[in-house]
Amino acid sequence: MKRLLPLLAALCGAVAAVAQTTLDALIPQPRHTELLSARLVAPDTARIRVSLDAPDDWGDERYSLTVGPRRIEIRAKTPQGVVWARRTLAQLRDADGRYPHVHIDDWPEFPIRGFMWDDGRNFAGVELLKHWIDLMSAYKVNLFQWHLTDKPAWRIECRCHPELNDPRYQRPGRDTGRFYTYDQIREVIAYAAERGIRVLPEIDMPGHSDYFDATFGFAMASPEGMRVLEECIAEFCREIPADLCPAIHIGSDEVHIADPAGFMEWAQRTVRSHGRECFAWDPGLPADSRTVRQYWRETPGELTALPSGHPAVDSSMGYLNLYDPLLMPAKLFFYTPCGGDGRASEAARGGILCLWNDVRAADKRRAALHSGLAGGLMTFAERFWSGGRTADDTPGTLLPPPDTRAMRDFGAFQRRMADHKRRFLAEDMSYWCPIGAPEWEVTFTGDGFEKSVRAWGDVVDLDALCRRHAIPDGALAVRLSRTIVSERDTVRRFRVGFDHPQRSNRISDGIPEQGRWPNYGSLKVNGEPIAPHRYAEPGAYRFHFHTWARPEEEHPYTDEQLYWMQQPVEVPLRQGENRVELTLRRHFAGQRFHAAFVEVDGTGIEN
Repeated sequence: MKRLLPLLAALCGAVAAVAQTTLDALIPQPRHTELLSARLVAPDTARIRVSLDAPDDWGDERYSLTVGPRRIEIRAKTPQGVVWARRTLAQLRDADGRYPHVHIDDWPEFPIRGFMWDDGRNFAGVELLKHWIDLMSAYKVNLFQWHLTDKPAWRIECRCHPELNDPRYQRPGRDTGRFYTYDQIREVIAYAAERGIRVLPEIDMPGHSDYFDATFGFAMASPEGMRVLEECIAEFCREIPADLCPAIHIGSDEVHIADPAGFMEWAQRTVRSHGRECFAWDPGLPADSRTVRQYWRETPGELTALPSGHPAVDSSMGYLNLYDPLLMPAKLFFYTPCGGDGRASEAARGGILCLWNDVRAADKRRAALHSGLAGGLMTFAERFWSGGRTADDTPGTLLPPPDTRAMRDFGAFQRRMADHKRRFLAEDMSYWCPIGAPEWEVTFTGDGFEKSVRAWGDVVDLDALCRRHAIPDGALAVRLSRTIVSERDTVRRFRVGFDHPQRSNRISDGIPEQGRWPNYGSLKVNGEPIAPHRYAEPGAYRFHFHTWARPEEEHPYTDEQLYWMQQPVEVPLRQGENRVELTLRRHFAGQRFHAAFVEVDGTGIEN
């Protein structure tokens, strides 16, 4: 018996560790968790008891969840809280149907946590939208901003003006003639509601409306255009009543018209006359104090706090399509929601993560992979559910050193991401692997100029590094050097990047000629050159200019153009220290100055 006691103790300790690990892997992390015992339980899930008797001071999304040996108890104030409890439960369940013996009390910091897809430029269709809604619900993202109109097309069934659905007036090649019927719109709204998500349709006005001008021969902001638009809004609101759709986004950004204040006064009055709340972009045309402003900014760090005096949501964390999908989770993780102390207020209602896809997407599923939808969404969900400030909210797209609390926290979060990829999202996160923060020696050389600095990260945003160290604009050469220690002679696999094009534009160095890296790049290990893989389209897609509204914008991105979608490169390493050197050039305006050397088989995460 004495011999068995240590074995039993070790077994109990191992089970307790598994239970705690499962609990720690939840995304977003709950407010309060209590492990009730050091065991895994397999309750009868048919005996889930739901009580909607929570105190009045509980928010609509708050829930408590108790998993016991025989049954599961959920307590909430509204069905919304019950949905989130079930989502947490799904993450707690292991492959054998067991759960930690646990009690959880949880609620979000911000009431709005949204995701936006641009259906106006690239039509996704109902089934794919449902897939993304499932993904949103899994991580308690509760608002789907459905950008239904943009330059190529109006994607809403229109009976009063059916010519808006006529492919003759839409951009050729952009899913012409494709739109959502009112039955389909109601179907999407109902599907989302069952999963705890409200749909915010966006009818962008008066800008982003090339299809409108082509259809009618006059602009949306003209008196004739406003009459047409008023009829379309009235039809939409009859078909989609306010109880299904309590708010409408009116766009209003990136447009110059003769009477902006007059148009916005009319647009807000029109939408409100149908019992709807208004959302609008900021910067954009001048909205009044009742309209919820969706803040976006193009200058990093420009928004330090949401202005008071009107309700607002934050989209200034950056668009998914703008950043490297391996680096974007770090940017989101270190971001302070809504600025200030990262807490909700009457004005600061939350945030919306956006995916703009100006470039034609032949396969919308791959467009989501190309912009890292799944990894970005789960990181965004963590930040806007928990709120507050991180250990270091200053890095932006530059990683902190590995021995800092900030990087240790991010490493722990990436371990959670890796667990979710393995258990739930192998296909949706096929592009993703974690990144660490190794130290690089970085030397910039220009015309009569040289400067050496340090940087950390498997992915280095050289544009941000230049800004931090006041490196001048213009042509530059850069060399990045680091040491890798290997325990033996071996071959390891790395994703190597000298470019990360923004997926809303085609400006990039494209695919190089056979045997070359993009942007005059090179990779050497211990002085020996490493060649890229063989290209299927050598020399293609080299556009050193902005391609918005140009024919080049109609060339979809392929996997080969994005390093995180390519096959890894095999890199030979010898026992002991190995010197890795990457070089590349900044050689055209608008280039995304960027370098990546990411091991795909290792964890890439500091302990």
